Amino acid sequence: MSIITGKKVLVTGGAGFIGSNLIEKLLKQDNQVRCLDNFSTGKRGNITSFLKNSAFELMEGDIRNLEICRRAVKDTDIVLHQAALGSVPRSINDPITTNDVNIGGFLNILVAARDASVKRVVYAASSSTYGDSEEMPKIEDKIGKPLSPYAITKYVDELYADVFAKLYDMELVGLRYFNVFGPRQDPDGAYAAVIPKFVSALINKQSPVVNGDGTFSRDFTYVANVVQANELAATIDSPEAINTVYNVAYGERTSLNQLVEYLKELLSVYDVEIANVKVEYGPERKGDVPHSLASIDRAKQLLGYNPEYDVARGLKEAIHWYWENLSDDKI
Repeated sequence: MSIITGKKVLVTGGAGFIGSNLIEKLLKQDNQVRCLDNFSTGKRGNITSFLKNSAFELMEGDIRNLEICRRAVKDTDIVLHQAALGSVPRSINDPITTNDVNIGGFLNILVAARDASVKRVVYAASSSTYGDSEEMPKIEDKIGKPLSPYAITKYVDELYADVFAKLYDMELVGLRYFNVFGPRQDPDGAYAAVIPKFVSALINKQSPVVNGDGTFSRDFTYVANVVQANELAATIDSPEAINTVYNVAYGERTSLNQLVEYLKELLSVYDVEIANVKVEYGPERKGDVPHSLASIDRAKQLLGYNPEYDVARGLKEAIHWYWENLSDDKI
């Protein structure tokens, strides 16, 4: 499998969950890595272990500032653009900021990369782009209407990437992430992703709150699969594989009820009482789609993507980090 090695790489949003996992892998493979983050959602603790590494550079700044983006892309070979304001509920509550960061910030990165002659930009797209499409599994070329401001912003990013590729001869690859989970994912706040939120509740013997009746399902994707997809997208040289978008997932559905049972089983090894924690069911969230399942055929065929972690194996891999980091006395 292709890996990134011996390159100068910019990771935007590098102090975030996915960004910091990318940086960790890149540093192990003898790359020079620059991290751009404004710490609005990223955590300094995610990158603390990199600060003593001479191959790592932290640039604190906001992608909404074009001049900072120009400094960030300078002398880089590859840009892995992860910076964004995630969360459907956040975008519903504050669509303006979500738009400014996700569209304006992305456009700044594209312009800066274009002007610095950085040809390859891999950017985080989103499964939210499928919107109200009921087709299963989700196939890249068949999307519905967006159901949230967040979904609109991520789709507009794809449109901008397509135009920039055609107008400016850039190499742009979008990765539509499906419900990524793993170490360093934030359990705090109203906009926390569901897995660290559930884990944090269970560790503290509090009832996890499931939106709806628990039958909603997702294609939960372990972060190592996402790192693999980014490396492949950054290094692939086949013309037909560049300037397109790919689903990045495992290709299996897991209901929220199944997810809770997986977590209770794994965490009970550390504390047997967790097995008895009851689930609380709440109202469905606005903008949520009932089910999400990806076709990963395009990524397999064109990128050579071969995800190694299904949800069960990913949770087993991450469970020790969760236990060590997500109890109330440790966060």
